[in-house]
Amino acid sequence: MRAVEVLVTGKVQGVSFRAYAAREAERLGVAGWVRNRSDGTVHALVEGEDGPVDDMLAWLRRGSPSARVHHLATVDTDPADLVGFTVED
Repeated sequence: MRAVEVLVTGKVQGVSFRAYAAREAERLGVAGWVRNRSDGTVHALVEGEDGPVDDMLAWLRRGSPSARVHHLATVDTDPADLVGFTVED
């Protein structure tokens, strides 16, 4: 089990980034959350098995169809045994 905190910069708000991220997380079977920050970035926590987490990080590097991801910063953290993936305000 692995957990990664993620900060996504670029044109990532107002482009359905969070909704697409939640859909992809559900498809991959990872848990966690995603939310917009007031500075225009998107913050997420992704938790699950190594392969699916890596796949979710790869998706976050690309983003939704209208997004333009400039940078993805990641920090490994302790898993919290989360269930499901939520979009937060």
